[in-house]
Amino acid sequence: MRVILNILWLVLSGIWVAIAYVIAGVILCITIIGIPFGKQAFKLAGYALWPFGRALVPSSTRNVGLSVIGNILWLILAGWWLALGHLITGIALCITIIGIPLGVASFKMAGAALVPFGKEIVDLRSLAQPPPGAVVVPARSASA
Repeated sequence: MRVILNILWLVLSGIWVAIAYVIAGVILCITIIGIPFGKQAFKLAGYALWPFGRALVPSSTRNVGLSVIGNILWLILAGWWLALGHLITGIALCITIIGIPLGVASFKMAGAALVPFGKEIVDLRSLAQPPPGAVVVPARSASA
């Protein structure tokens, strides 16, 4: 089921969202000070391409102070419009019944687009239970 949802996601919105992240990453990497922000954009681009079966969890090696500062700057520089893109995409996907699980995934990824610093992407199979604070894109809808 994950593979089918990931393929549908990729075709309907994932490629476009990933392109937006890559564009943001390239723009941010133009200056030396923007390289850490560009790195986060590229990380989220990979997550946006294949989100089902993976989760964005708090990193065990994060520096909380730097993560907070990075997230505030990220929100101002790129996070708000990337999250807005996820919200618009989610609304468009929820128009059809088949697109509802994809729309819900897009809404969950909007939160990840707002504050990506201090988080890492992990495969759900490697986790016994998603940790608190994890942004998890479900592998299937709740009714299935």
